[in-house]
Amino acid sequence: MRETCVPTGVELKNTSFGYTLSVIGGKYKMIIMYWLSENEVMRFNELKSCIGTIPFKTLSTMLKDLETDGLIIRKEFPQIPPKVEYSLSERGLSIIPVLNMMCEWGERNRLSALEALQR
Repeated sequence: MRETCVPTGVELKNTSFGYTLSVIGGKYKMIIMYWLSENEVMRFNELKSCIGTIPFKTLSTMLKDLETDGLIIRKEFPQIPPKVEYSLSERGLSIIPVLNMMCEWGERNRLSALEALQR
């Protein structure tokens, strides 16, 4: 029998699966990480432009959370006007294969789900 990521009687937050969800969960964290993996280094306004619908405060909060969790690196340049760049850390890069697998799963299953709805 296969060992489960979420054993019976254990709170989700106390599991590896729960930890992973807490780090990458939410509406925008995975999208931010996706854009950083595609572009390597991005500034705040570039990220905001790519994501489109994200409010300024939300993007700021998500970037701080990702930095606190060690998934992104924030590099500040001492100049006027201020310049800040964001990139994935080694730890952040290590989760990109998981995001790629999610994308591949979506590609394989999205069309079949749409076809099933149209029947």
